[in-house]
Parts: sequence; C-alpha cells; structure tokens
Amino acid sequence: MISRGIATRVTVAAAAAAFLLVSLATLHAQRRFWSLFDDPGPRQRIVEQSEFVFARIQFGSGRRGFGGSGGWAHDFPDAEEHILQVADEATLINSQKLAYVVVRLDSEEVFRYPFIYFSEPGGMNLSEAEVEGFREYLNRGGFAMADDFYGPRELDWFRSQMRRVFPDREFVEITIDHPIFHTFYEIPVLEATGLSKPWRSRSPARYYGYYDEKGRLVMIINHDNDLGDFWEWIDRPMYPLAPSTEALRLGINYFIFSLTH
Repeated sequence: MISRGIATRVTVAAAAAAFLLVSLATLHAQRRFWSLFDDPGPRQRIVEQSEFVFARIQFGSGRRGFGGSGGWAHDFPDAEEHILQVADEATLINSQKLAYVVVRLDSEEVFRYPFIYFSEPGGMNLSEAEVEGFREYLNRGGFAMADDFYGPRELDWFRSQMRRVFPDREFVEITIDHPIFHTFYEIPVLEATGLSKPWRSRSPARYYGYYDEKGRLVMIINHDNDLGDFWEWIDRPMYPLAPSTEALRLGINYFIFSLTH
C-alpha cells in the first residue's frame, strides 16, 4: 500500500473552497480516448511517480438489467481525469491527471492501491476469486468507494455480494458528523437531493459505511447517487454548478480519508 504519511503534508487552508471554484473555472476537457487495450506506457510512468492513484475495479460479469457487465466502466476515463486534476491543484497530494488504472479484484496488482472505485456495483456478480481478493484487500487496510447505483433492488444485490465477502457485516447509514465529511473540505449538510438523479430515483442520495472488525470505515457507499457522473461532466453545463462542486469536494475528502485512516 502507498504510505499513509501523507497525512502530515495535508493542510486545510481557508482558501480551499475558493481554490476549487477557480480550478473549475479553468478546467478544460482534454478528452483522451484511452483504450483499455492500448499501450499504457506513458500513463503507467505517471502512475509509478504518483503518491495517489485512482484505481477503478473491473468486474467481468453482471446481472442483465442491473448495469450488466459493462457498468464498471461508466464515466471512464473523464471522471478520473477531472477529479484527479482538481485534487492535484487543490491539495498537496502528489498526483496527476492521468494517475489512474483499471484493476481486477482477483489480481495481485490491486494491493498496490489504497483507494479503489466501483461503478454500478448494483449489477456486480463477483466470482469466488474476486470475493477472496476483495476480502484480502480490505483486511490489508484498503479503502473502497461504491458509486452509481439506484433503488432498493440494486442496494440489496450489492449487499448480498458483500455478505459473501464478510457474512457478519452490514451496511450502516452514516451521518454528517462522520470524519470522512471533514477530512479536507467541510461538508456542512448531507441534503444531497441535488446529487441524485430524478430520472433514476426519486429518493435522496444516501451514504452508507462498511466497517471492519475494529470499527474502521473501509468502504463509503453512495446510494441513489452518481458522483462519478458529476466528475465526468464538470467541464460541461450538464449539471448545476453547486452539486457538481459538492461532488468534487466529497471525492477529494474520500481520497484524503483513504490515505490517512
């Protein structure tokens, strides 16, 4: 895992929120159509030089009608490039816009990264090898973010997959007083209806935690929510600025939390 000594280098400046707005104003989409099968050489060198790497989980099977097998790649790679660019400019994290990878839970490579990201886990059907790899990853101190899934059926399906990983653990709804909402940016309230999508769900976004046996938060679950979509379209007027900015703040908080807890 990447060293967590970065905690000593993070300063929460009073101008952090204003700096984020400046970053958004100057952010231009330099859309890169990286194929997963292209030579990753230049990006790989950036990954090796970066203190923080965004690792997206590729899962090979899914439930038809619940995101299917391709849901893991939703918003890739623009979501990564935009959130990483803002994080690099707004914090002291040593990272870069192209410091992202795609990994599998059944690969030894996953253990190199303290932060992993799941898109559409409501359609994820883990193999036994992936279950074992995820269990080992969390036991080693890794941190996961689950994003972009909606409604009770998808939540129940993801819960059933996690019961295969740790049968005795449950999702616990978390509130605004949790430290993850205050690691870098102060998130004042979780009235996150603006981050949900009315055409996908009429319910407000909710945040669940998944804890290890010592009470450490090992996964943040954004249900009825899609932060990655806001990251992807931050340079376009697709969504209002306020919820888009909040999505970036939440993401950066998650990054910092994964490196310091």
